[in-house]
Amino acid sequence: MVTVEEELGRAVQGAFTRPVPKSAGAQMRYLVRRHRGSTQQVAELLGISRRTVERYVKGRIKHPRPQLAARLEEEVRTRWQPQVRARARQKAATTDGIMIDVQARFGYTAAAGSTDQSRIRHLTLALPPHHTARLLDAQAAGADEDQLLQLTAEALGETYFRDNGRRAHGLEVELTDILDLQFRL
Repeated sequence: MVTVEEELGRAVQGAFTRPVPKSAGAQMRYLVRRHRGSTQQVAELLGISRRTVERYVKGRIKHPRPQLAARLEEEVRTRWQPQVRARARQKAATTDGIMIDVQARFGYTAAAGSTDQSRIRHLTLALPPHHTARLLDAQAAGADEDQLLQLTAEALGETYFRDNGRRAHGLEVELTDILDLQFRL
């Protein structure tokens, strides 16, 4: 299932200026550098022994088992180019906003006499900076997926369905059954 958290992370990763290290040895050396040379901290982070970390750093082990490879890549990606990541988030939250491409079931709560039947829609639109800032701040504060989904639904409701207050006053939008979701900075 597609999550808002993962997709926001991918959008920010699109701003990277250098590729993420590919080999297990390079990834392990990067993590050791980020933890100020502490192989013990990296070992605890990955759930392996300190000696195994040292073997990867020296190049004696080259191919990790699939579970460790996935964990290693995830940890490197979350720490890669923190300043570039911060700059991209700041720019999106203050000036540029973020593009969203979503295909999902939208439910509505509307005034009497209008339809409130949910339906699948495919929307591609630019979210303004203030909605982007709310989403990115909530993600940074550790909001769970339901909260991020609610913030996304509010942003789409305000921007697309209510046209920034020009129509459909009182319409509340609920976002469910996400088929596809992508963010672009």
